[in-house]
Amino acid sequence: MAPWRRRPSRKAVLATLSAVAAATVLGSTALAVGLGGEDGPGSAAKRPAGAASRAVSGAHGNPGSSGGPSTGPGGSPSSSAPGKEKQEGGEGSEGGKESGAPAASPSQGGSAPAASGGKPHGAPAESGVPLTAHVRPYAFEDPCSQRYLIDRAPGDVTPPPSEQDAPPWVSALGGVAAGSQFIEITLQGTGKDTVVLEGLHVRVQGTKAPLPWNSYIMGVGCGGDVSTKSFGVDLDAARPAVTPKAGQRDFPYKVSESDPEVFYVKAAAAQHDVKWYLELQWSSGDRRGVLRLDDRGRPFRTSGAGGRPVYQQPPGSPQGWEPAPEA
Repeated sequence: MAPWRRRPSRKAVLATLSAVAAATVLGSTALAVGLGGEDGPGSAAKRPAGAASRAVSGAHGNPGSSGGPSTGPGGSPSSSAPGKEKQEGGEGSEGGKESGAPAASPSQGGSAPAASGGKPHGAPAESGVPLTAHVRPYAFEDPCSQRYLIDRAPGDVTPPPSEQDAPPWVSALGGVAAGSQFIEITLQGTGKDTVVLEGLHVRVQGTKAPLPWNSYIMGVGCGGDVSTKSFGVDLDAARPAVTPKAGQRDFPYKVSESDPEVFYVKAAAAQHDVKWYLELQWSSGDRRGVLRLDDRGRPFRTSGAGGRPVYQQPPGSPQGWEPAPEA
């Protein structure tokens, strides 16, 4: 006969079931904490900015996403991951500036040097220079004395121009004054105050060997050399200087609005190809300064032409350019 067992009371059964239920809940919670890693309580403070949005992107099952951060080659976080771009465009961007903010111009924090070719010579300078200068770099002392070196065959060179048409002709063909250059300079004051022209100086910008180009004479059948009052410049000298020639008196001179002056400068080069310009030193009352004289912002250029082929074109010649007889 089996022994008699006492039947548990209703209260004991309920207590046992409650204990089992509590143990089950606690076990599930511990398992969730163990699987969650950094995503557990307090993990938000440990995650880097943007990690939350990347996790959400992975949780929604984007193609190729495993729920972690998007990675590029080598396993490093990809710069195209959502949240990264937003961070770089916000307070994390360089300098803290908004995207599209204008950059500082070069003139901010200091004045930029003005371009020498920004104004024609006839316009008064903004700095208050009390005189203007009109420069003609391609003036003719006489047509036969003026020649230009051009890097073209005679058949590719247009007929010689008149004096007033010389600037565009030289520019179009890339010509350079051959052997000598005759420059006309007109100086005039901009007001009634007298301006003293204290001196004229040469500045050499570059020197090379003479150009190996053909030489073209602007005129044929001229008379003897014309001796014009002028200032001469020997560009082959170690220190080229402006010197009076043919009865021209030396500086100083005076000009005003009603009393201009015209100067001629004859520059010669035989041994070099020289880029150069002139500087005019002036004063008026307590003002003084230096005015650059050049070819509309570019330096003058004069090259030796010894031994180069020389061509001429007699007026009305149907043959065009032809070799010039030896001098």
